[in-house]
Amino acid sequence: MTSETRQDLAPARSASAAGPHRRGGRFAVLVAVLAAAVIASTWLAVSIGAVHVALPQAWGIVADRLAPGLVPRTWTPVQAQIVWEFRLPRALLALLVGAGLAVVGAVLQALVRNPLADPFLLGISSGASFGAVLVLILGASTLGGLSLSGAAFAGSLLALGLVYALAQRSGRITPSRLVLAGVALAYLFQALYSFVLQQAQSGRAAQQVLFWLMGSLGGARWHMLPLPTVVLVAGLVYLLLQHRRLNALTAGEESAISLGVNVQRLRITLFVLTSLLVGVLVATSGAIAFVGLIVPHAARLLVGADHRRVLPVTALLGAAFLQLVDVAARTVNAPQELALSIVTALIGVPFFLWLLRRRSVDRAVTVT
Repeated sequence: MTSETRQDLAPARSASAAGPHRRGGRFAVLVAVLAAAVIASTWLAVSIGAVHVALPQAWGIVADRLAPGLVPRTWTPVQAQIVWEFRLPRALLALLVGAGLAVVGAVLQALVRNPLADPFLLGISSGASFGAVLVLILGASTLGGLSLSGAAFAGSLLALGLVYALAQRSGRITPSRLVLAGVALAYLFQALYSFVLQQAQSGRAAQQVLFWLMGSLGGARWHMLPLPTVVLVAGLVYLLLQHRRLNALTAGEESAISLGVNVQRLRITLFVLTSLLVGVLVATSGAIAFVGLIVPHAARLLVGADHRRVLPVTALLGAAFLQLVDVAARTVNAPQELALSIVTALIGVPFFLWLLRRRSVDRAVTVT
């Protein structure tokens, strides 16, 4: 190789080596922007409501609770109680539920290699809702003393197990059978909990539960936050550690097996994990549609299909998305509050149809 040839190759090698660094830099910038969006949407959510609280006052109340005397008090005791006891727990729960549902959707789409997979479509949310309704209407003794979260987890695990069994053909999951089985079981569980609600003695209690089933964060309190926080953080850490296996599974079952992935064990583990996440989240917020369907596709459009990047971006996008949805649900028809699934459907359907028109959905789950 001549000296001229080596000189010509040097810039190309430098550019190739700099490529991953540039991509890493863009990813870091994107994560920082999304984190800022999460903070800004939370600030907005804490400030907006029937009782006006200015933005500086809202975070002054939070700062005063965390470090008394740090900022001068320019708010009333009523404003402090509203922000700290009601709005801030609700805003934090919106972040947890939005991030959790979005991450579950991303995992399910990779797990079953179907771009339409999400907790709502596959009947997992309906199964979790059925378990929760049994406890809310009939009491914990109906399910052997299970808590609300435990009953929702049991229902989601039952639904996912049935979908998995019905979708198999000759030992393999067929995407079309998966969707059909999920839709059918979703209707079945909806019919079951509707029957339980119809038989409830108190019509008002049934009405409240029915509104909660469509998605509501109105009952958020501080004591509800630890369990979903621990489950979401632990689940997200585990999934990030499994990102290579998820990428391999997305490329196809044969490819994953050739790379040494125990596909059967991975699927069972992820089914249990996603069922646990959905059960815990549904127990706190009800069933919320479209978050797990559209947010993962938006994340893949931004960062590709590598789950090492998809998962954190999906979590941040989902958190900010549901936070803004909850703000809209509280303000669009004030003082009456809309169910979250109404708002997510109004936003999600046009967005998903746009994705279909771009024909990005079919390519979105292929690792590049």
